[in-house]
Amino acid sequence: MTYSVKEAYYTLQGEGAHTGRAAVFLRFAGCNLWSGLERDRESAVCRFCDTDFVGTDGPGGGKFKTAAELASHVAGLWPGGGVPYVVATGGEPLLQLDEALIEALHEEGFEVGVETNGTIAAPAGLDWICVSPKSTAELKQRSGDELKLVYPQADASPERFEALDFASFVIQPMDGPEAADARRAAIAFCLANPKWRLGLQTHKLLNLP
Repeated sequence: MTYSVKEAYYTLQGEGAHTGRAAVFLRFAGCNLWSGLERDRESAVCRFCDTDFVGTDGPGGGKFKTAAELASHVAGLWPGGGVPYVVATGGEPLLQLDEALIEALHEEGFEVGVETNGTIAAPAGLDWICVSPKSTAELKQRSGDELKLVYPQADASPERFEALDFASFVIQPMDGPEAADARRAAIAFCLANPKWRLGLQTHKLLNLP
């Protein structure tokens, strides 16, 4: 399998339970809920995505013919020390992330996390699974470590997900023109529903990639 990677870079995890942890972000090209092209946004299942995942032209991006080749590329971005951690993201990483790549990353010493929309069942071997449901999209991955819900979404109320098998439930205010209103609504929701924790995108506050 050839892996198409939009970008790969070393930074701090900016959101969720691993906020502040050093990580290599491995952003795969492509998504099953939106083409990534502005002309298709209004007809997409997920209309609020603010990430560029089209092509393979980003920093550290490219096409990799084997799992071992890509894992070696990721390892080259880690500075040494600590417990190496890689976050597979996108787009939708589970269109490409497979057991072969997970095993190759483990062989390079990495813990492997994924941030997915949950519409594809996760392969075996992952160390951390974060599912972020999108609108009306059907969830195939219904268990994991963290369910992170961008809030508010008209077609994805938190009550739809509360019975799923996740260790933690996070409400993340939707960014964009109505961000201030979304933050106020998210705070109010978490105060009224303490099963849910408030999550912020600290990388945006700190201008991290």
